[in-house]
Amino acid sequence: MTHLWVRAEQRANEDRVGLTPKGAKALMDAGITVTVEDSTTRIIPIQGYVDAGCVIAAENSWPDAPRDAIIFGLKELPDDGTPLPHRHIMFGHAFKGQHSGKALLDRFKAGGGTLYDLEYLVDESGRRVAAFGYWAGYAGAAVTLKAWVAQQNGAVCDAVSSYANKDDLIAELSGAMSALKTSRPKAIVIGAKGRVGTGAADLCETMGIDVTKWDMEETARGGPFPEILQHDLFFNSILARPGTPVFVPREALTADRALTAIGDIACDPDSDYNPVPVYDTATTWDAPIVRVADAPVLDVMAIDNLPSLLPLESSQDYATQLLPSLLTLGDLEDDVWGRAFETFKKHVPN
Repeated sequence: MTHLWVRAEQRANEDRVGLTPKGAKALMDAGITVTVEDSTTRIIPIQGYVDAGCVIAAENSWPDAPRDAIIFGLKELPDDGTPLPHRHIMFGHAFKGQHSGKALLDRFKAGGGTLYDLEYLVDESGRRVAAFGYWAGYAGAAVTLKAWVAQQNGAVCDAVSSYANKDDLIAELSGAMSALKTSRPKAIVIGAKGRVGTGAADLCETMGIDVTKWDMEETARGGPFPEILQHDLFFNSILARPGTPVFVPREALTADRALTAIGDIACDPDSDYNPVPVYDTATTWDAPIVRVADAPVLDVMAIDNLPSLLPLESSQDYATQLLPSLLTLGDLEDDVWGRAFETFKKHVPN
């Protein structure tokens, strides 16, 4: 019998979950055993899973789970170097040239386990079956806008924390914007037709900000792109991959520009294909931006777990998208899971 083990997230500021109690009940009705670890931070209380009939396990007990259990989480595991013998479903960040990814893949090779990377669960056309992209874009634009507001006040963006819902986020931003005596900034989104770009553009438009929306047609020439520097805000929503052009080169740091805040929502600073090479380290909730230039100011926001700023909406949305694929876990060789396994084997050959 297929056994799905939903682990607690062990990363700070990560309150999301990829399976709701309603989804867990659907899996169990389909004959899948569902174990859910207790969690002190998960946005959905454990009682919902108890009521659904899930087996409840101690927080962070997944290393001792039965060897045939499929361990399901969202963000990365503790970087302790231990071999990984289980099959894991998570965002591994290991297949796009990330320097930290090799260590994770070495752990799978040492333990004999398998990574079914959530980023590589795709349908026949290559489109991801589930993504947090919309809420990453929405939250990333919000934090970048907070950084721009701080600049207008001669300050640096303070630490951020999660919101109960998006209405609370909008209320806070609206108050901060209303207190300014300057005009609204101009923004440009690259990748505007995708989930991430749509979320970023929606946040901006909700805040009354004019948005220039670019996608593949506008960037096909490969750069340079002086138009980006003519906007106050730039949002990168394009995943780094071979052939991705550079959008903001290092020369932009000293160039004549209106640009003062970048939201690198795709956030691949340690990738060999980073399209925003003015910075090289992800930012954090405690320090949401890195200031890469002072005259004029240029701040980069590059938080890599942005959807957790809105954990309830992002969890519910993502879980709904992913559930149809989880219902097929009984056959890991075909369709979505088979494609993910082939990607893993390509990077971790026997």
